[in-house]
Amino acid sequence: MKNKALTISLIILVCITLLGAVALVLVLQLNKGETSEEPTIDEIIESSVDVEEITTNLAGKQFIRITLKIQTDNKKSAEELAKRDFQVKNIVIQELSEMTQANLEGKVGKQAFEDAIKQQLNPLMQEGEVQKVYIVSYIIQ
Repeated sequence: MKNKALTISLIILVCITLLGAVALVLVLQLNKGETSEEPTIDEIIESSVDVEEITTNLAGKQFIRITLKIQTDNKKSAEELAKRDFQVKNIVIQELSEMTQANLEGKVGKQAFEDAIKQQLNPLMQEGEVQKVYIVSYIIQ
């Protein structure tokens, strides 16, 4: 009776050890596929779209001139975004029309604007997604 219980216990212990080893190998293999290198500057430029200067009114009495560069995750996404330039400009103008000069002041204000544009563009994209929106130049008068 003791030998039978000991044998069953050893079999269960070996099975648990094997399952743990298989799980560890699977997790390590999955993590290998997820490690991605940062893109080079050439890849970033290739997958980016320049938004020509836009001049529009802010929510106050001021107006803004702004130029953007939008980085996507691949070249096909950039090509799609370039075709959607009218939609991009529309989103930028609508977003700016709700903002005041105070909203755009400082690093936090500019980052919030960039994030808002990114969040509104991604649902439009069919090929890939927008990674980052950069303010290349802006003047408020």
